[in-house]
Amino acid sequence: MKKLRIYVDMDGVIADFEKAADKLPDEQQGRPDLYVDYLHLDIVPGAEEAISYLNKHHEVFIASTPPWSRIQCWADKRAWLEQWFPDLKRKLILTHRKDLLIGDVLIDDSQYRGQPDFQGEWFWFNKNWTNRDWKACLKFIKKLENEKV
Repeated sequence: MKKLRIYVDMDGVIADFEKAADKLPDEQQGRPDLYVDYLHLDIVPGAEEAISYLNKHHEVFIASTPPWSRIQCWADKRAWLEQWFPDLKRKLILTHRKDLLIGDVLIDDSQYRGQPDFQGEWFWFNKNWTNRDWKACLKFIKKLENEKV
């Protein structure tokens, strides 16, 4: 099996940002990144099992873009990661240029921070699409594992 270097986005991929954003008052809906409580986000369904598998077989890093105007969110993301995925607490990369990361796979739900230009494989994640959820993502990863080195 080929061991891969995999970058996983946080918000919308392992942390359920959308669920928290949907609960905001109407006046905060336009910029949820300014109001969501990053420390208390729920986990995306299937993320625990998927990350457990990926972390067991591959080199996994979390690549996230925090709101640049809310410095506390940077610490909150780190604390959230330690709560849900303690093995990855020292593998957090905060960046708004994901195309600069060097690796095999980027799992991300956004396309606005260099994801399409990532030099490896970009899996465009969306927990609400059957062919873009964690089940589909793991199928995609397992296919890459079996490709010749």
